[in-house]
Amino acid sequence: MASKKEKETGFKEQFGALKNLPRFFQMIWETHRGMTIANVLLRIINGILPLAMLYIGKEIIDGVIASIGNESADLKSLWTLVGIELALATFSTIFGRAITLLDSLLGDLYSNKTSEQLIKHAATLDLYQFEDSEFYDKLERARRQTTSRTVLMSMVLEQFQDTITILSLGAGLLIFNPWLILLLIVALIPSFIGETHFNQRTYSLTRSFTPERRELDYLRYIGASDETAKEVKIFGLADFLANRFKAIADKYYKANQSIAIKRAAVGSILTGLGTASYYVAYVFIIYQTIQALITVGTLTFLAGSFNRMRNMLQGILNRFSRIADSALYLQDLFDFFELKPNIGSGKLKIPRPITKGFTFENVAFKYPQSEKYALKGLNFHLGIGEKIALVGENGAGKTTLVKLLARLYEPSEGRILLDGKDLGEYDLADLRAQIGIIFQDFIRFQMKASENIAIGDIERLAEEEEIIASAEKSLADPVIRELPAQYEQILGKRFSSGVDLSGGQWQKIALGRAYMRDAQLLILDEPTAALDARAEHEVFIRFSELIEGKSAVLISHRFSTVRMADRILFLEYGQLIEEGSHQELLALNGKYAELFNLQAQGYLS
Repeated sequence: MASKKEKETGFKEQFGALKNLPRFFQMIWETHRGMTIANVLLRIINGILPLAMLYIGKEIIDGVIASIGNESADLKSLWTLVGIELALATFSTIFGRAITLLDSLLGDLYSNKTSEQLIKHAATLDLYQFEDSEFYDKLERARRQTTSRTVLMSMVLEQFQDTITILSLGAGLLIFNPWLILLLIVALIPSFIGETHFNQRTYSLTRSFTPERRELDYLRYIGASDETAKEVKIFGLADFLANRFKAIADKYYKANQSIAIKRAAVGSILTGLGTASYYVAYVFIIYQTIQALITVGTLTFLAGSFNRMRNMLQGILNRFSRIADSALYLQDLFDFFELKPNIGSGKLKIPRPITKGFTFENVAFKYPQSEKYALKGLNFHLGIGEKIALVGENGAGKTTLVKLLARLYEPSEGRILLDGKDLGEYDLADLRAQIGIIFQDFIRFQMKASENIAIGDIERLAEEEEIIASAEKSLADPVIRELPAQYEQILGKRFSSGVDLSGGQWQKIALGRAYMRDAQLLILDEPTAALDARAEHEVFIRFSELIEGKSAVLISHRFSTVRMADRILFLEYGQLIEEGSHQELLALNGKYAELFNLQAQGYLS
C-alpha cells in the first residue's frame, strides 16, 4: 500500500465545514419533528435550572447564617427554599433522563434514515463508479457517517443547552463583578486553540488513511469468513493475513499515537492555566467576603457560578472544535449524496412488444482512465425471438457487451438502437425491467429461498405461485423441496438455521430469477459454469423452450451448448471477427472452429 503524506486541514476549512450543520439538522428535523421539538424545549428548561438552583442555594446559606442564634428567625421560609431546591434538582434529573432518551431514539432514527438514503442513492450511480478505488474511498467514508454522526447531533444540542446555562450564569456574574467573566475568557482561549489544532490533525490523518482502513476491513473479512475459510486453511494464509493486517494497523497506530501524545501533553498545560484562573477568581471572591463586601451566600453563588461557567466554557470551546471536526466528516456524507450518475434516463417507454430488436452501430467502449478499448467497432443486429451466443476467450469483451445492452455502461463511441431509436432515449428503469440478466458472479443472498428467486422481480415477492413456477422452470424446485423449510428456508450459513447449497444448486436458484421477470430480452452470462456439461445442456435446452418468441443472449465457454443458438458471435480482443451459425463457423474453419475442435479433443481424450 503506497504511503500517503498527511494533508493538513486548516482553520478556514475546518470552521467552514460548520455550514453543513443547517443541512444536517434539516435531516434530523425530517427524521422526527416531534422528538426534535421536545428535545430542544427540554434542553432550554434544563439550561436555565442551574442558575435557579445556585440562587436558591445562596438564599438558603444566607438564611441559615441569619438564623444562627436568632430564635425569631423565619424557618418556614428556609424550609420552603429547601423544598424548591429539591424540586429543581428532581426536575433536572428527570429532564436529563428524558433528553438522553430522546437523543438515543432520534439518533437511531437518523442513522436508519441516512442508511436508507445511502442504499437508494448508491443504486442510482453508474456501475463504472463502483469499479473505481477513489469512489470506494468516498463510499466508505459516507458509510461511516450514517452512524457516527449521531454523536454530532447530541454535541450540538448539548452546546445549545450549555450556552443557555452560561448566558444565565453570566448575567448573574455581571451583576456582581464583570471582571470575573473577562478573566475566565482570557484563560480559556489557549486551551481552545490547542484542541482545535489537534482535532484538525486527527481529521487529516483519518482521511488520508481511508484506503488503509478499507484494506484493514477487507483483511478482517477474508481472515475470518465462511466464504474464505477453505482457502485460508488449505493455503496456510492465516500468518500472511495477520502479519499484513499488523503492518498496516501499526502504521496507522504510530501516526495516531504521535498526535495523541502531543495532544495530551499540550492539553494538560493549557487546562492547568484554566484551573489557575479559577483559583485566582476564587481568592478574589474570598477576599471580598472577608471584607464583608458580599455575604457568604453570595460567595457560594459566585464561586459556584464561576466554577460551573469555567467547566462549561471549557467544554463548549473544546466541543465547538469537535463539532467543527465532525462537520468535516459530515461533508463526506454530503459529498457522496452529491455524486450523480453519468448515464441519464430518457422518457420513452420500451415498446411492448419490441418489433425490430437491438442494433449495434460501430459501438466501442473503454473503461474510464483506460486507453485500451474493451470493445471496438461492433456492428450486429439482435432480432425479435432470436437467440445469439457470444463466444471468445476470457477478456474478449463478452460481459462488457451485455452490460452495454442493459445500459450499465454507455458506449464510448457509436450507438445502440432499440426499434430504430437510441437506447438513451428510453426510460432507464423501464429498459432494465424488460431485460432479465443473470451474471456468472451472481450474488448468493443470505435470505429465504423464495426471496432469492423473487429478487428477479422483487415487486412480485408476494406472488408465491409465480416464484414456484420460476423455480420449476430453472430446475431449482427439486432442490428447494429437499430443504427443511423448503421455500421459507434461509440459504447460506451466515444466519441461524441457514442451509448452504452446492455451486450448481445456487446457480439453479439464480436462474429462477431470470424466469421471474417477464422480460422481452433474457441474458445468461455464464450462469451455469458450476454445472457439469450434461446439466448445463439440459438447462439451456429447457431455457430455449421456455423463452420461445423472446430474444436471448447466451454466454458460455462450452461450445456444445452455444451451438443451439440461432447465431454465434465470436469476439477477440473486443472485436467481432466471426459471425454465423455453428455449422457456418465450422465450415469457415477459423478461430471458432479451432477452439471448438480443441474442446472436443479434450472431451475425447
